[in-house]
Amino acid sequence: MSSSEIFARAQPGLSRRLALLILRRGALLAFLLILLVFAVSAPNFLSITNVVNVFTQSAMLGVLAFGLTCVVIGGGSNVVSGGLDLSLAANLGLCAAVYSRLNNAGLPAWQAIGLTLLCGLAVGVLNGLSVVLLRLPPLLATLASMNLVAGLELVLTQNTVLPTDSPLLDTLADGAWLQVPVLAWVLLSVALLLGLLIQHSPYGLRLYAVGEYPEAARAAGLGLRRYVFSSYLLAGLCAAVAAFCSAALFSGSTTGSGEMLLSVVAIAFLGVVFSRRLVANIPGTLLATLLLGFLVNGFQLLNISSFWVNGVQGVLILLVVAVSGALRKEEGGQ
Repeated sequence: MSSSEIFARAQPGLSRRLALLILRRGALLAFLLILLVFAVSAPNFLSITNVVNVFTQSAMLGVLAFGLTCVVIGGGSNVVSGGLDLSLAANLGLCAAVYSRLNNAGLPAWQAIGLTLLCGLAVGVLNGLSVVLLRLPPLLATLASMNLVAGLELVLTQNTVLPTDSPLLDTLADGAWLQVPVLAWVLLSVALLLGLLIQHSPYGLRLYAVGEYPEAARAAGLGLRRYVFSSYLLAGLCAAVAAFCSAALFSGSTTGSGEMLLSVVAIAFLGVVFSRRLVANIPGTLLATLLLGFLVNGFQLLNISSFWVNGVQGVLILLVVAVSGALRKEEGGQ
């Protein structure tokens, strides 16, 4: 076989691998390009005040997305049978309502905070037991719990906003450290803590093993059910923490928490693209949170209707799932 024939046969494969390499490395480039476009077209987009505002406004969604990322890591990234928690946004709404009720009832701060965290954990326990013990597909299990939790919130609030105020909420809403709002520090702190736990600890390595290579993990003696269950507990805690951010931003509970679900899913899946191995990860989720935050902020500065944001998020989910599938198929064929 001549060298020209060999090159002709290899060229499609080389072109495909080159295209996939560009897609894999192009996530950060796309992020920078979006920042550049808005910096040129939107007034004050890259000002310190606006950048800090994006971090602050992204705290609530980012903390929720960190919780979903933990579940995806523990259950695997298959969008149908892998790890998924559709109840996160509803869990946030219920926790915010619980805290507002308890705080308005005059409970000591530590009790109101503790019971709110337990509420988030309880939903995580429900999801974990449904998936681990009842062996329900995570998609269906968390869809059912989402409706249950949303119903409990409606009963608790009578479908109204529960305003409340406390020193904790005042600190979250108006406090600052080193001239950076407290909510921005919450986002970065949760990212740091979960990053250390998931990316740099034996627990995190085992959680990845359980999600990506369950048969090998089982052969190595890892308790798959225990690790999957723990990922839902982490998600429940994240929902409770995000509820405090929500209550600080909205001065109490809110009836529109379910609308955040699409954004949370988009962020968690988009974070996969920022990983060389195309797996869910905390740093990637943080970058995806900021990317979506800057997108929303840029649209607002340019007076573009917020309805376009949902469309962009839907397109991002489709692109990420398609690209991830193509890359994994290519890697599996090599």
